[in-house]
Amino acid sequence: MQRMTADYSELLRLILNLIQIGTIAEIDYDTQRVRVKVGKNDTDWRPWSTSRAGDAQTWFPPSVGEQVIVLSPEGELTKATILPALYSDKYTSPSTDPAHHTTRYKDGTVVQYDSAAHTLTATLSDGTSVTLAPSKVTSNAEDTECTGNLLVQKNLVVNQNLTVNGMTALNAGMNVQAGKEGGPAAVIQGIMRATVDVFAGAISLLKHPHGGVKKGEEESGGPK
Repeated sequence: MQRMTADYSELLRLILNLIQIGTIAEIDYDTQRVRVKVGKNDTDWRPWSTSRAGDAQTWFPPSVGEQVIVLSPEGELTKATILPALYSDKYTSPSTDPAHHTTRYKDGTVVQYDSAAHTLTATLSDGTSVTLAPSKVTSNAEDTECTGNLLVQKNLVVNQNLTVNGMTALNAGMNVQAGKEGGPAAVIQGIMRATVDVFAGAISLLKHPHGGVKKGEEESGGPK
């Protein structure tokens, strides 16, 4: 009878250990292992699951205090795998809208896709930067709007219209060509100032000579 009671107790313990809820107590990033507090006890160092770990790999480690699921094959915690994650009072959901796919990061940055509005939004915290490092970035959007400063270190190709509402500084010169349909290459509505000179072909605005000059009220001839 005592043997049956002992066997039953052990079986019950194993069943209860199959799936448990705990919180991350410690993390070893180098070995991709965590210790999880389950009740009053801590597990051994166990691996956490990730979305991809084959030809493609993802890295999005859990954090201390995150609520997780402890899955233990055969009820043995020494064989457990940690499945992130469950919302908690400490780490709440960044959205409750079913159309949102949202990630909120520790520094407050939020990346969200709204499938109802068809809008991808990245709200960055102060001091955050975005780096794109392929050989070419193409935007096929009908309109692309930049509300801050735009700094171009090399080439910027715009195949449609470019509207700049702020001051434009061109530090390495400017080459303007007329369009395929002809017409002027540039139209300036206002005053144009040149600190050195202006040339039309080989003719200098400041230094070109005038022929046919006479005293009195007569006008000079055209520049030569």
